[in-house]
Amino acid sequence: MPPIYLTTPIYYVNDKPHIGHAYTSLATDVLARWKRLAGQEVFFLTGTDEHGQKVEKAAQDAGMDPQAFTDKVSQSFRDLAVTMGFSNDDFIRTTEARHKAACTALWEELVKRGEIYLGAYEGWYAVRDEAFYGPDELVERDGVKYAPSGAPVAWVKEPSYFFRLSKWQDWLLNHYETHPDFIAPASRRNEVMSFVKSGLQDLSISRTSFTWGVKVPGDPAHVMYVWLDALTNYITAAGYPDVNAERWKFWPADVHFVGKDIVRFHAIYWPAFLEAAGIAVPRRVYAHGWWTNEGQKISKSLGNVIDPLALVEEYGLDPVRYFLLREVPFGQDGDFSRGALVRRLNGELADALGNLANRTLSLIQRNCGGVLPPAAERTEADAALFASVDTLVAAVEAQLDQQAFHLALETVMAAVREANGYITVQAPWALKKTDLNRMNAVLRHLHTAMRAYATVLQPFMPGTMALMLDQLGVPADQRDFAALSTPLAEGTALPPPAPLFRKIEEAKA
Repeated sequence: MPPIYLTTPIYYVNDKPHIGHAYTSLATDVLARWKRLAGQEVFFLTGTDEHGQKVEKAAQDAGMDPQAFTDKVSQSFRDLAVTMGFSNDDFIRTTEARHKAACTALWEELVKRGEIYLGAYEGWYAVRDEAFYGPDELVERDGVKYAPSGAPVAWVKEPSYFFRLSKWQDWLLNHYETHPDFIAPASRRNEVMSFVKSGLQDLSISRTSFTWGVKVPGDPAHVMYVWLDALTNYITAAGYPDVNAERWKFWPADVHFVGKDIVRFHAIYWPAFLEAAGIAVPRRVYAHGWWTNEGQKISKSLGNVIDPLALVEEYGLDPVRYFLLREVPFGQDGDFSRGALVRRLNGELADALGNLANRTLSLIQRNCGGVLPPAAERTEADAALFASVDTLVAAVEAQLDQQAFHLALETVMAAVREANGYITVQAPWALKKTDLNRMNAVLRHLHTAMRAYATVLQPFMPGTMALMLDQLGVPADQRDFAALSTPLAEGTALPPPAPLFRKIEEAKA
């Protein structure tokens, strides 16, 4: 299978991580873990975006040198990755020497190809977004103009280098038409296409009004526009400009995971930069929605920012990982509710999955001497159970390849519900008195089913599913998808089961 390259955006270091950062990285992590279990070589990149006027100002406000400030905040994103169990292969910082070298090389290549020229820029600029906006995009309140993001804008005039973005308008539209999966979900694709069809202007790609950035080659009075700098990280980590680097085999990226607020930069500017420089463009940009908190928009001013580290401490890592991708379709906005989290944890994880595992493994302990019963023929009564088990990997993979994480989890939970119905109907505790062979067969079939559930849920809940596979007696080297075709040996000793999930009283949520 070909190697696969998955990225988060690089996170801006003007503040500490919040639930949105955890959400994007979690989706990337789950897909990376899945592809590794499928046998693919994966490169999973995350990191921090550390240049620009906004960071320079945040450092000044903190009374710190910009580099010291970015060192501190970048570490908080590394800490988040560890706490959330992310399996990234690299963590890139735009203040690294390798990244500055890649930015310089890309700039020089664009200059060589005639894609950059020197001019002067004036327009409405939002420091918070590091972006210019047209007059028709702005709204005015109390004498202040605001960008669509809600950021205030100011009129800026300064000398600037420009990228010939307008030249690539028709190419971009053709690319969107011929590669309909390049931007997802469909609502974001329509939004981007509408914007491009309205007409692209050449893009200002340097600044002289601040100094915290990558210097423009041959003109150090200018620093590179933060988005040209930031977007380049994806090829920096793959080894650019050394196209013979070991990691260059991963380029182009298979999926750039981003929030919907930055889809324009990734789906318009980035492919245009790359095509103009003669570099392959990424295969897909997926823009997810935003979270609200108990029905309210999340903002620092409201004091309702959701700290993912606090959630993990309160509810446990794997229930939080599960909930974030189960509750809301990935491309849509969604509301975070502690009550909903508790209901998912109690109902689906503790009651449906955890209780099924505990019941089955306890019966094996009591009735089968704590060892795995022999493999058994499947009867007509077993057909419904295995209809979902046998197709589980393929069904979940099809959903994940479309970044439909909630549907992937619903597929697994539907199978778990089938198994709960099966154990109730087959009643292996009663079969002990009437048909020991059938009891053994039913318990063996349930063990087979639970092995499949635990295996496919590993990317979502790696810690808890490792414990479940331990209890199922599955060796550590037999937990990928290919191993599911090899049954465990009859007589495999199984340890006494222990609860996998801790139920929470909803009234205390």
